[in-house]
Amino acid sequence: MNLDLKISNKMKSFQLANESSPLSVTPNNFILPESKRPNHSEVKSLDSIPIIDLSYSHDNNPPSLEVIHKISKACEEFGFFQVVNHGVPEQVCHKMMKAITNLFELPSEERESLYSTDHTKSVRFLNYYLKVEGGEKIKCWSECFSHPWYPIDDTISLLPEKIRTQYREAFTEYAKEIGSLVRRLLGLISIGLGLEEDCLLKKLGEQPRQRAQANFYPPCPDPELTMGLTEHTDLNALTVLLQSEVSGLQVNKDGKWISVPFVPNAFVINLADQIQVLSNGRYKSVLHRAVTNNVSQRVSMAMFYGPSVDNTVGPIQVLIDEEHPPKYRNYRFSEFLEEFFKQEGRRRMVKEAFELPNEN
Repeated sequence: MNLDLKISNKMKSFQLANESSPLSVTPNNFILPESKRPNHSEVKSLDSIPIIDLSYSHDNNPPSLEVIHKISKACEEFGFFQVVNHGVPEQVCHKMMKAITNLFELPSEERESLYSTDHTKSVRFLNYYLKVEGGEKIKCWSECFSHPWYPIDDTISLLPEKIRTQYREAFTEYAKEIGSLVRRLLGLISIGLGLEEDCLLKKLGEQPRQRAQANFYPPCPDPELTMGLTEHTDLNALTVLLQSEVSGLQVNKDGKWISVPFVPNAFVINLADQIQVLSNGRYKSVLHRAVTNNVSQRVSMAMFYGPSVDNTVGPIQVLIDEEHPPKYRNYRFSEFLEEFFKQEGRRRMVKEAFELPNEN
């Protein structure tokens, strides 16, 4: 199925909710300093993240050692992998992508009512930025819609009436499926660490932080000057990403950027900071970014799953020994979030703030 929905040339220009005019040219406040611009010639397109078949992991089939080994290896080497045959119906994904696309096709003034720079607002449209020398804020060439997984009616009530029913139906079904997939994945990741299958799920708590973020990247006249999203790691535990056919996601592996291609009916899975901390650094939360292009719009849906806000996070005790001393101190996840928002606009180094000194 074509998740790009054959709409890539429908919008010749796009107006962000917080911009006064359409983005038919590249305004100065979107142009990055030369050192921060993507160097497309350096991106490796031949290598990519692993693709793992999860066909066994539903219908109560036991996980195979081969698949657990593949996931463990991907978590150690890449921090990213794609999954196919994951059990989420194709039509559920199609409905979700269609609803997101229609959401961003709403007139900018209708989206503007929900635009906010206040991160305490649970439901909002937003635009990320990078602070550069002199304090100037350079905007990313994208717009995002962020909201909790539940209760969805609190989100829907704020949306324009014309999109409410479609978005409610699509997201309710989608969140249920992704919730099941996340639980399976956390089980497989736990086993790969040599832990009980439910270990990570328990460590993240009974009231996990579950956030959704729909991302829209309009065509950009000068993709070599801008970034859809600047390099970052995710702050939660696990991210499940559904992406359209237009490529743009890139992952940093050993200091080199590699493209993550679109794979039909696949999800991109990336480990976030809390998994790196819980695994005592064995599994990686790695830098990734989104680049722009001058031809087609790109749409994606990221589902974030993290610890309960009041949970204590730190290296799991059985993963610590003389050869593997703790790399991070214990902290409340609310403390981590505080540090995260304090670093807004920078290349965040949040988990690094909780590292213990290396005694060697």
